[in-house]
Amino acid sequence: MAAPTPEPSGSPNATESDTPSRFGNSFWLTKDILLGLAISLCLLIPCFWHSHIQAGDLGSHTYNAWLAQLIQKGKAPGLYLALQWQNVLFDLLLFYLVKLVGFTLGEKLAVSLCVLIFFWGVFAFLRRTTHRAPWLLFPLIAMLCYSYVFHMGFMNFYLSIGLACFGLAAIWNGTWRGIGGAILLSPFIILAHPLGILWLIGVAIYRFAWLATTGILRLSLPIVVGVSLWVVRGYLKLHPQYRADWAELPFYQWNGSDQFRIFGNAYSYLSWVIVVLGLAFIAMELWQRKRDAGFWKERRLLVELYLISFCAVVFLPEDLRPDPGGSWIGSLATRLTLLCTIFAVCFLASLRPQIIHLLGFGGCAVVFFFMVHRDTGMLDRMERNAESITAQLPFGTRVASTVFSPADFRPHYEHIVDRACIERCFLYSNYEPSTLKFRVRVRKQGSPLVASDVDDAEDLQFGNYDVEDDDLPMKQIYQCDPADLTKLCIRDLESGEKNGRLGYHP
Repeated sequence: MAAPTPEPSGSPNATESDTPSRFGNSFWLTKDILLGLAISLCLLIPCFWHSHIQAGDLGSHTYNAWLAQLIQKGKAPGLYLALQWQNVLFDLLLFYLVKLVGFTLGEKLAVSLCVLIFFWGVFAFLRRTTHRAPWLLFPLIAMLCYSYVFHMGFMNFYLSIGLACFGLAAIWNGTWRGIGGAILLSPFIILAHPLGILWLIGVAIYRFAWLATTGILRLSLPIVVGVSLWVVRGYLKLHPQYRADWAELPFYQWNGSDQFRIFGNAYSYLSWVIVVLGLAFIAMELWQRKRDAGFWKERRLLVELYLISFCAVVFLPEDLRPDPGGSWIGSLATRLTLLCTIFAVCFLASLRPQIIHLLGFGGCAVVFFFMVHRDTGMLDRMERNAESITAQLPFGTRVASTVFSPADFRPHYEHIVDRACIERCFLYSNYEPSTLKFRVRVRKQGSPLVASDVDDAEDLQFGNYDVEDDDLPMKQIYQCDPADLTKLCIRDLESGEKNGRLGYHP
């Protein structure tokens, strides 16, 4: 398959001019490498500015890496390690790193690698689609690295999208070499998360179909995909046994800017500032190129990919439970808004680079990371308080946790206690083993270390579990001061009570 014919200069698909001399090539290559190293170092600062990385489900992944070690040593009755082909790459990376350098550093290194893969994957995809290195947009890409998906702790999904971006960059021009590179990368994308490989295959098929068609056939492509997604929505609506529900209205808020809405209302204002800046930069480009009739034609594919991603967010469910006895497939639509954001940033990267792009998004990044440091610092204080509590427990104590983030936080932080239990106690409310979707699983006959039923695990997390005699002895860690959510207390549970009877509930 040959590469597409280069398009006119100035289009997002135009080829970059080669530097005319060997000396010039060497100079610019060295400059890019040094700039890339500097950006990478700055990018990793949020992974090291607190004692722990505060990212939703991440604490659960690290705690279960400890359980995996115990299983290998035969010290975790009722638990086993499953061989699986998806949703496991980050867990394997984390498992071997913590064995090598310990839990705190191993977790930071594993997450740092994911952040770098995501950033440079998006960077490579933008560079390939626009044939221009998007250096002036690095503050915007950096914010995207630490957006909603990251702070939810969806690390396998996050990693799969970063790897898929490298795959799309390789496959974009349709060369056999690029296709071969994407194929070699595919097993790692699948190991990370199935949505990553579905996105790679879907965009690649659409790209090649778009290049192979013209006129009315090309125009029909986005319509066919949009109608197909609408049909899926209708089918799920007509079959309530799937227990599907959709993201809250209004639907237009899921345009990709929601990835920057994380902790509280201030992030909502910032997300709209980012949207307004992006639209202003597009308007400036249109004004400067008002006589260029090909502006939208050159970027039509990027617009279609964005609109298709947005339709997927609107039509696909947020939560789905196809198996009544199984676990939920959760936060589907709000994960997919990340893809909307990537295509929106790709469109911005297709504009002629200007220093105002760097200054505008750089100012937003300064505010964004200041607020993230402040809010994750509060969560870090909460986790240190959990550590001070668990440090006093005899090894092997069974613990249930009902710890919540503030009501205006979008990401959930029910797993603040998880890491505090490592090498100290067993978190009976640990949700991963009972879902049978992760590497650590519980056997049918149950385990004294974790709830074996997925509904029981969910009730334990949210304080709705009726304690039984067989569960005891077990302690409850909870937020005992609604005015200071970082303050945690511990108590003994009694048979017949709700485990969340006391403490803060949002």
